[in-house]
Amino acid sequence: MGTYDVAVFGAYGHTGRFVVEELRERGFGVLAVGRDEAKLRALPWPDLEIRQGSVDDPASLDRAFEGADAVINAAGPFADTAAPVIEAALRAGVPYLDVAAELEANMDTFARFGDKAAGATVIPAMAFFGGLGDLMVTAALGDWTSADEAHIAYGLSSWHPTEGTRAAGKVSRDRRNGKRIRFSGGRIEHRDDALPESDWDFPAPLGTRAVLGEFSMADVVTVPSHLAIPEVVTYMTTNAAREVVTPETPAPPADGPSAQTFVVDVVVRSGGEERRVVAQGQDIYAITAPLVVEAVQRVLDGRTKATGVVSAGEVFDAADFLAALAPRVTVTA
Repeated sequence: MGTYDVAVFGAYGHTGRFVVEELRERGFGVLAVGRDEAKLRALPWPDLEIRQGSVDDPASLDRAFEGADAVINAAGPFADTAAPVIEAALRAGVPYLDVAAELEANMDTFARFGDKAAGATVIPAMAFFGGLGDLMVTAALGDWTSADEAHIAYGLSSWHPTEGTRAAGKVSRDRRNGKRIRFSGGRIEHRDDALPESDWDFPAPLGTRAVLGEFSMADVVTVPSHLAIPEVVTYMTTNAAREVVTPETPAPPADGPSAQTFVVDVVVRSGGEERRVVAQGQDIYAITAPLVVEAVQRVLDGRTKATGVVSAGEVFDAADFLAALAPRVTVTA
């Protein structure tokens, strides 16, 4: 550790700052990359190497990523940034990871770069949504080669969205023409009916909470990308689902983790058997940083099981990866 330089595209964004801080704490060199040079210079690390780069200017990305050992894309909307940054990382011959929670952007990455990235490493959704759930489902599956269904329930104490979350949500809604997405029968479906409402029995101390079912997050892309599970359903506590779409909900604090807490409850069923894995922690944006930085460390160290466009559960030892997140994420089975 300490011998790698990682370029962070979108370093001055809310999640990008957490990623930069995590990299620095682990001894990585950081190349802070973004469109706005003034915002890069305003970052609170005076010794940080900054490089201006824009997705509208491929040559600028090539210059920005020169000398990097890996690229982390933390700049949304990823529908706009993922493809050009992946292309630049492939030209540079270095691994690419992003923290995209946008379903459409993740689907685009698998579809567009599945063949193009053969032999390279491209890991989309290496974040709280998409990455963590995929690791948990993979760990829960264990020695099973398939399952009938996987359920991922998100118990958030609150959800104060960042500007990036709001922008990404608008892009997704526009691309879906107002419809919602679910994964059922082994395929993505677009529907215009209301989300089903129910209760979910979270582990103590959270307990039973009202949830919206089929509140589809990036897990419905990452999990089916490598696991034979025809039904993948994600749930969100109703209070958080309402907050994230309410215009008056304030943004999270600009500096440091928020007081938000989360419980992610994964249940995998096959026949009459059921397996469960639970993760608990604080601040879904802040916790993305150790997830993606642990991932980039493992990629650079060669602790991977696959190449190409791959999700977290496919490319890493899921149980070992989850254990490495302690104490910031507590995982129990």
